[in-house]
Amino acid sequence: MSRNRLFGSLCAMVFLANFARVVFAPLVGEFIDEFTIREGTAGLVVTLAWLGSASPRIPTGWVLTRTSRVSIVLVSGVMLTLGALGVALAPGVPTLMLAAFVVGSASGVYFVAANPFVSELFPERVGRVMGIHGMASQLSAVIAAPVVTVSLWYDWRYAFYGLALAAALTTVLVVVLARRTDLPDAGRSDTDFFGGARSEWKIIVAGVVLVGLASFVWQGLFNFYELYMIDKGLPPATARNLLTVIFAAGVPAFLVSGEIADRLPNVPYILGIVTAFLVSVVLAVLASSIVAVVLASVLVGFSVHMLFPAGDTYLLGSLPDESRASAYAVYSAGMMTTQAAGSWVVGEAIEAGASYDAVFLTSAGGLAVLVVVYAVLNALGRVPGGAAHT
Repeated sequence: MSRNRLFGSLCAMVFLANFARVVFAPLVGEFIDEFTIREGTAGLVVTLAWLGSASPRIPTGWVLTRTSRVSIVLVSGVMLTLGALGVALAPGVPTLMLAAFVVGSASGVYFVAANPFVSELFPERVGRVMGIHGMASQLSAVIAAPVVTVSLWYDWRYAFYGLALAAALTTVLVVVLARRTDLPDAGRSDTDFFGGARSEWKIIVAGVVLVGLASFVWQGLFNFYELYMIDKGLPPATARNLLTVIFAAGVPAFLVSGEIADRLPNVPYILGIVTAFLVSVVLAVLASSIVAVVLASVLVGFSVHMLFPAGDTYLLGSLPDESRASAYAVYSAGMMTTQAAGSWVVGEAIEAGASYDAVFLTSAGGLAVLVVVYAVLNALGRVPGGAAHT
C-alpha cells in the first residue's frame, strides 16, 4: 500500500492530538466560572496539558530504540482516548488537571514517534511533509474555538466525548494501514538513546533555546488571547473568534514554511520568523481598532506557525539516521517544557496585577535580544546544523 495513505492517517491523528492541546485555550473562561478558580489556576490547567506533552518525550525516545514507531503511535492513541474521557468526566479541578496532563502526554508520545517517522517515510521531502503534517495539526486549532462555541450551547464536555471517539477510531485506522505498508528501514540503527542524544547535544541545545523561548511567548499569548481582547474592550464573541483567525492564518503558514525550509539555510530563516513574530506581538498590543486588531492577529498567527515546520526541518534534516529519534526526543522534551510554562507565567503575572500590554511587550523585548544573540553566534559559525536540502 502507498505510504501516502498511511501518511494521511497520521495527518488525521495529529489533527486530534493537537486539538486536544489547543482546545483548552477557549475554555479558560469556562473553567474559571464552572470550577470557581482564578486566572493563575486556570493557566496552570493549560500549562499541565502542555507539560504533559513535554514529560513523556525523553522516555518515549528511549522506548523508540527498543520498538517501532507504529507501536508508539498506537499507545498515544489509547492515551488520547482515555485522557479525553477523563476531561469530559472530571468532577473537580484536581481531576481536570490530571486528565489535562494525560491528554497532553498523549500528544507528546505521538509527536516524538510520528515526526521522525514522517521524515523517514519521505526523506527527500522533509520540509514539505512536515509542513503538510503540521498543516493538518493546525486545522484542528482553527476549529477548536468554533467547536467550543457549539458545545457551549449544550455542555463543553461534549467536545471531549467526541474527541475520545474520534481518537479511538483513528488509532485503529493507523494500525491497519501500517500493517499493509512497506515501511522504511531508517532509524533501525538508532539503538543507543543516551549515546545518540549526547552526540548531538549542541544542535539539541540550539533548538531548545531558540524555538522553545519563542514558543514560550506564543503559549502565554494565545492561551490568554481571548481574555486579552476582552480587556481591550472587544465583545466576548469577537474575542473568541479572533483565536480562530490566528489559527486559520497558521494553516497556509505550515505549508509555505515547509517548502521554504527545504530551500534556505534554516538558522537565518528561523531568526527571520522569530523577528516577524515579535513584531506582530507588538502590533497586537498597539492595535486599537477592530480592523487593526484583526490584521495584527493574522500576522501573529501566520508568523508563529511558520516557526514549527522550520524548527522540525532544522532538527530532523540535520540529524543522522543513527541518532534522529533519540536526539529529536530530547530536543522536543526540552522545547515543550520551556514553552509549557508560558501560560502559567502570564496567568500569575496578570493575577499579580501586571497589565497584559506590559507582559506581552516585555516578552517581545526578550525575543528581540534572543534574535540578536543568535544572529551574532550564527555569523561566527557557532550555531550547528541547518543546511537546506536543495
